[in-house]
Amino acid sequence: MEKNEISSTKKEPNYRGVKAMPFVIGNETFEKLGTIGTSSNLLIYLTTVFHMNSITAANVVNIFNGTCNFGTLAGAFLCDTYLGRYKTLGIASVSSFLGMLMLTLTAALANLHPPECSTQVTQPNLKCIGASPWQIAFLFTAFLLLVIGASGIRPCNLAFGADQFNPNTDSGRRGINSFFNWYYFTFTFAMMLSLTVIVYVQSNMSWTIGLGIPAFMMFLSCFFFFVATRIYVKVLPEGSPFTSLVQTLVVAYKKRKLELPEQPRCSLFNHVDPGSMNSKLQYTDELRFLNRAAIATPEDTINPDGSAANPWKLRSVQQVEEIKCIIRVIPIWLSGMIYYIILALMQTYPVFQSLQCDRRLSSGNFKIPAASYNVFTMATLTLWIPIYDRIIVPFLRRITGKEEGITMLQRVGFGIFLGVLTMVVSGVVEDHRRTLAVTRPTLGVAAQKGAISSMSGYWLVPQLALAGISEAFAVIGEIEFFYKQFPENMRSFAAAFLFSGFAISSYITSFLISVVHKATRVRGNGNWLEEDLNKGRLDYFYYMIAGIQVVNLGYFLICAKWYKYKRVESDDKDVAMEKIDHKIHLV
Repeated sequence: MEKNEISSTKKEPNYRGVKAMPFVIGNETFEKLGTIGTSSNLLIYLTTVFHMNSITAANVVNIFNGTCNFGTLAGAFLCDTYLGRYKTLGIASVSSFLGMLMLTLTAALANLHPPECSTQVTQPNLKCIGASPWQIAFLFTAFLLLVIGASGIRPCNLAFGADQFNPNTDSGRRGINSFFNWYYFTFTFAMMLSLTVIVYVQSNMSWTIGLGIPAFMMFLSCFFFFVATRIYVKVLPEGSPFTSLVQTLVVAYKKRKLELPEQPRCSLFNHVDPGSMNSKLQYTDELRFLNRAAIATPEDTINPDGSAANPWKLRSVQQVEEIKCIIRVIPIWLSGMIYYIILALMQTYPVFQSLQCDRRLSSGNFKIPAASYNVFTMATLTLWIPIYDRIIVPFLRRITGKEEGITMLQRVGFGIFLGVLTMVVSGVVEDHRRTLAVTRPTLGVAAQKGAISSMSGYWLVPQLALAGISEAFAVIGEIEFFYKQFPENMRSFAAAFLFSGFAISSYITSFLISVVHKATRVRGNGNWLEEDLNKGRLDYFYYMIAGIQVVNLGYFLICAKWYKYKRVESDDKDVAMEKIDHKIHLV
């Protein structure tokens, strides 16, 4: 009774969605402008300024990206358990700014990076001086601060923006949709600008200026975030949902020897917390060993409100079904983790390919920066999304009768299939590039590389465009899948779950590159992933990844056929939204 009185007297948050949105969007835009261009061109920076070889640089980038993504699990945990989204984003934004500032200093101060290889042209056999342990330590400290920033920003920024709108009104729900549209627009805008202007300044003018601009953008990001502190709606942390999951596993193990009742739907303990934001889930027969956690024994005590007195001895059907939701998505998540290898490769090796291609724009002397070719992936992704939403989905809807055209898993599966085609096309293009570089007159020699192929860099566009369409199907499909299949109180972890898949995929990619580099040999004096791509066989590596993805596609189809979507008992959506709103306080 006392609890209900308290909840009924909670102050209604003063939602200022329209007023708050420019500051949230401004923070997001400048943060992306500050980090995307730098991370996209990081491979070039490490090889040209810190004189790392291509294998080491690719592994560093993969591990850095992987750690940024894997850290989102820790960020989501701290956010939901202790800090809340506002504090998490504030700390993460400051950390990203400090990381960018330190990275800028590595380029600006001569004693923080190795000396230039100025004598390499006249003395080609003279090796460049590598970075000292102190320089590497300073560089990696900058990376650590950037990792902390990404770990807090990525799982929280979308949800924090949505928190500024009242989910119980039509105008608030329209505002949330508008925010998502503006979010993806600014994300695309930041990607395009970073991969062109900022990358060009870094590669062709000055690394100090090119890294200083993103650092200043991160300063503006912090400014836009903190200047509107008074008008934000801030969601207080509820406590970690992982505790509930662990309790269910522990109780199921303790009661593993008990026999399930003949009619479990009617006999199992099934209390539902009226204050929970989670939808009421239907009982399922899958993963029956977990259902034992909901068997009430004479030793189990029930509170007056119907809840279990000791959550470490008795769980409800609702709580059992919530952990089933998590377990069911794991096989799909594993398949996505293998698929992400394609995306990781498309961010690294096309850069090396473009360095040994004709990057001249038309017949002029202007050369497209190597890292800027990744803009074709983002441009294709940006153009394809409205085409898919406005043309493809209505067409499929008429055929399948489904509101979304095809199911979430069908969308993901088609994206994995396109990923296989991406690798095949990449192998064919690389074979053509290498053949021209070996058999025809070249256009010179790339720095620290081999002969430049006469093949135009535009030949890389098909594989990058295919990767963009593949990502539009697979990744966006998985985002929707995790968001809808996770319990509502774990949706920040749903985003972190996706990013952790990216993280592990980056580590797997790094491992594959190292193994292939050591295990393969071409004519006894090289390997598939030689520093000079003309001496290696990158096309074989692409074909190998295509083979792995064919096996992964088969595994995914089996998992998709087995998968059972989350089943929710009918409930008034407005009531569900009110439950969520009860969790929100104006701080």
